[in-house]
Amino acid sequence: MRYGMAIDTRKCVGCSDCVVACQTENNIEHGYARDWITETVEGIYPTMVLEHRSERCNHCENTPCVRTCPTGASHVIEGGIIKVTKHECIGCGACIESCPYDARYFHTEGWVDKCTFCDHRVNNGQDPACVSVCPTYCMYFGDLDDKNSEVSKIVASRKWKVLAPEAGTKPQIFYLT
Repeated sequence: MRYGMAIDTRKCVGCSDCVVACQTENNIEHGYARDWITETVEGIYPTMVLEHRSERCNHCENTPCVRTCPTGASHVIEGGIIKVTKHECIGCGACIESCPYDARYFHTEGWVDKCTFCDHRVNNGQDPACVSVCPTYCMYFGDLDDKNSEVSKIVASRKWKVLAPEAGTKPQIFYLT
């Protein structure tokens, strides 16, 4: 089992419902976020393209954040979800520096926080909060190793890209183009 997410950049409108759902579901302090919306413009006028992306931890297969953590606080759980055990984190920031996606931040209590794919929801058969509230249904989540899962089917059928492919992390977030 290998959890992953596909995000359809043609459907995302940048509304930030996913961000608010994550903050609410995970009791994230005001001013912080485990996910965020990025807006990019590519091309040359008059053929420019505006793209909205919901970004977060990419739950990479090749995990620099886990390798650089001196205490083991950053670790991989079942399904390839990367977690931080807050009482083991010493707040050194090695994982923050090693993440090519800027997906980690210092919690005000001194430990590092990040997206967990809402593993507490996933363990109960639910989608992550961000996926469950998306008004344009642009987010797909599931087991990438299950060829019959919706996320596997859409990744197999559509053109996609990953962020920072040159980092060699093998991210599990796919942006459908």
